[in-house]
Formats: sequence, C-alpha cells, structure tokens
Amino acid sequence: MRIDILTLFPKMFDGFLSESIVKRAIEKKLVEINIINFRDFSKMNNQQVDDTPYGGGSGMVLMVEPLVDAIEHYKTKDSKVILLCPQGKTYTQECAYRLREEKHIILVCGHYEGFDERIREFVDEEISIGDYVLTGGELPSMVISDSIIRLLDGVIKKESYLEESFTNHLLDYPTYTRPQEFRGLKVPEVLLSGNHEEIDKWRKEEQRKKTQEKRKDLLK
Repeated sequence: MRIDILTLFPKMFDGFLSESIVKRAIEKKLVEINIINFRDFSKMNNQQVDDTPYGGGSGMVLMVEPLVDAIEHYKTKDSKVILLCPQGKTYTQECAYRLREEKHIILVCGHYEGFDERIREFVDEEISIGDYVLTGGELPSMVISDSIIRLLDGVIKKESYLEESFTNHLLDYPTYTRPQEFRGLKVPEVLLSGNHEEIDKWRKEEQRKKTQEKRKDLLK
C-alpha cells in the first residue's frame, strides 16, 4: 500500500514515521508513506497557498489551485483521494477495514480557516475523526494511517486485531497479567484455570457486558 499525505507541516510526521509499528511496517516494505508539502505547488513567488475569503470573514482559506495541482500530480488510476475535515463522515473501524483494501490513498490535510469549497469536486471522500475541530488535518491523517497500517498483512499478528474492540460491534474483553493480586484486586479465577473453552466463553460474555455498560450504540 502507498499513502501520500498532503500537508503544510511535514515535520509534524517525523516521530510518526520513525517509531513503533509504523516504522517497522515501512522497513518491511509493507507500506510506503510519502509526506508532501503542497506549498511546493504554489505558483506564487512566496509559495503562498492561502488567501482571504471572498465575502469577508476572519482567517485565511486554502486556495484550490495548489491543492488540486498536488493531487493530480500524485494521483493514479488506483488512488483514493480523501479530504480530512470536520464535515466528513465520522471515521470508524469499519472504514479502516475498507480502506486497507486500497492500493493508494491520498490524504489531504487542511489548515487555517478551511478549504476553498471547490476542492470537494476533486476528492473521492471526506472523513472526520470526530465531532470537534483541530488546527489542521495532520493529526487525523496520522490516526487514519495508523489504523489502516496495523491491519495490513504482516504488520501485526492477525489474532491481535480479530477480537479487539469494534471488530464485531463489541468492545474488547478485559485482560490481565502479573501479579495475580494487586492491592486486593485479583485476576479472575477462570483465567488461571487453563480451561480454554471456559476462558473463551468468559471473554465473550465480558465483551457483551462491557459493551452493554459503556457503548450500547454498538450493539446490533
């Protein structure tokens, strides 16, 4: 898979690309991630990519021309172009599973007061990571990339995500490790029993119980 991220702040991705699972996925050539400064596509001498909004108002608006030029420069027949903005469809684990099947994803990060509305004519999809506003799309692009990359074959063990939260519209079951008792809090006896059939039954019941208590909206 190839992920191209269009941003005005490339250095924000230094840690994201050089640590943990994402770094290992890149080194194993399971994913290619390119951070592209779309200021390079400005036709102005000072590389300006934003301007004041028509009709007045506060802030600066990202111009459509450098963004579209950047998209079209990197776009291929396999590309899925995604605009990251608060007005997009809320991102879910189901979206992550769907996007991991793509060969090439282009993530467009906004900043300042938003985009020229015409940019929407040049993207395939709009995504929001939640009902709140951030200073830009850089953090959402990392969130989305991370959630997709971990699902790619060979990045982590398949068993690690098949039964985790949201996979079957349920939250994950409780997990424990040593010590068996900490300040009076004990590990459930069933997990120490060695009876894998009973452990599996307990975990499924705990998933349903936890989802019922914390996220009834997930139950189907």
